[in-house]
Amino acid sequence: MDGGTEDVLGAVGPRLRALRRDRGVTLADLSAATGVSESTLSRLESGQRRATLELLLPLARIYDVPLDDLVGAPRTGDPRIHLKPIRRFGMVFVPLSRRPGGTQAFKMIIPSRPRPLEPTPQTHEGFEWLYVLSGRLRLVVGERDLTLAPGEAAEFDTSLPHWLGSADGGAVELLVLFGLQGVRAHVRTGSPPVA
Repeated sequence: MDGGTEDVLGAVGPRLRALRRDRGVTLADLSAATGVSESTLSRLESGQRRATLELLLPLARIYDVPLDDLVGAPRTGDPRIHLKPIRRFGMVFVPLSRRPGGTQAFKMIIPSRPRPLEPTPQTHEGFEWLYVLSGRLRLVVGERDLTLAPGEAAEFDTSLPHWLGSADGGAVELLVLFGLQGVRAHVRTGSPPVA
């Protein structure tokens, strides 16, 4: 086997360990979900066990990531990103990033409705940053009820009860950056300082 292949295979274990820790999953939880023993998972993460399809396929399913991302397979010559929309909560999420863990980027589409929905706030760990591309977004965060127009942005801690929907029943398109707890968007304005 050439050195490039060995390097790719050698990085699988640390990548799997980082992904599991980023998701806040224990070896016991992962073992229960995949049917792979804790000791095998531990040896796989430490590099003492070589990755096989039989071990990686259940992990890719549980983590909901492409197999290529688990192994860090080199990209082929085609530079296009093949986006696969996800439909949840009556909305469409188009993933714009493929890196497991860390900050995730999405284009979110809220379809038009004859009547705007009533807010049903939810909470989860993390921070969310959003930018309205088109339409009028209704954003409820805690006690605040805001309407954002195209070109406006917001950032909030998702441990606060929050809800996103159309302010007027029309379609809304926005960009969303979501990061785990403690990961926030950093916006820089103006020119960089001259040295």
